Amino acid sequence: MTLRVKDVMGLVAIAVRPEATFAELVATMRRFKVGAVAVIDAEGRPIGVVSDDDLLLKEIDTPGSGGLFESRARHREHGRAAGTTAGQIMSAPALTVTRQTPVREAARLMHTHRIKQLPVVDAASGKIAGTVHQTDLLKIFTRPAADVLADVTRAVVDLGVDPRALAITVEVGVVRIEGRLARRSQIAVLVEAGRRIEGVVELEADLAYDRDDLATTSPLHL
Repeated sequence: MTLRVKDVMGLVAIAVRPEATFAELVATMRRFKVGAVAVIDAEGRPIGVVSDDDLLLKEIDTPGSGGLFESRARHREHGRAAGTTAGQIMSAPALTVTRQTPVREAARLMHTHRIKQLPVVDAASGKIAGTVHQTDLLKIFTRPAADVLADVTRAVVDLGVDPRALAITVEVGVVRIEGRLARRSQIAVLVEAGRRIEGVVELEADLAYDRDDLATTSPLHL
């Protein structure tokens, strides 16, 4: 079964309006014990996010001396640091997920962008419906390695491969498979099956093959 965000998310939508002040942002983060809050428009749709890093930027930012050579990104950063409301300080656009987003995809999004929570939006209206935190996802990815290994081994057997021909390891939700398969097409099938297993954050495959059954041969022209 593929676990989805709806299975682990919190139903409290932690959000503020663009006009929220710096003090209100700090108070909201302290009240809910979170490191970021979504900024929503009048319809309740996320338009940005203010994180504790954004608030710290305001405290540590100093005017640059780059003049005309100052990068656009640095210029935007100065502008956000000078802001006094959520709409001025926020990072935009907001990264969001829906209730149907696979938990694994949400985890990858957090890892890639180095964030600890994501607003959950209604797929139809785009309005905020809750929040999913890194700690919510960690409850899933702390599944015992032995259980994950057993499921991966079962997937290998279902593919018609002797698991003894492969080296399979599981560490903190990351599965690594090394070895040799009979056909090239088996690699993609095995990787996809492995990534669907509950508790697998990522699957790394270093696999060789005996026969390239995906290769196409060009017709002979006489």
